[in-house]
Amino acid sequence: MSLKEIQKHVDLWTSQFKPQYWQPLEIMTRLSEEVGELAREINHRWGPKQKKSTEDKKELEDEISDVIFTLCCLANSQGIDLEKSWNKKLKITSERDKNRFQKR
Repeated sequence: MSLKEIQKHVDLWTSQFKPQYWQPLEIMTRLSEEVGELAREINHRWGPKQKKSTEDKKELEDEISDVIFTLCCLANSQGIDLEKSWNKKLKITSERDKNRFQKR
């Protein structure tokens, strides 16, 4: 599924609600929550903080998908084409950073 298709799918799903999208600051707050949940799961797996015995195991891919979904909501609410933006970013990094890191 392309980024354009993902954004369209999110837009179709959110179109059933009123308001369809929250205000940008509210979406950003939600994004911060989702990134925090992702960070917590990474810390439980590879960091020093162990899960409590009462905590459910979360799947890393689910937490990453929550972040992507929320980013799509933010982009959609602002009329941003993520596919276009992503292609622009790839072009910038491939030119600017082509000699920045050690290659294999």
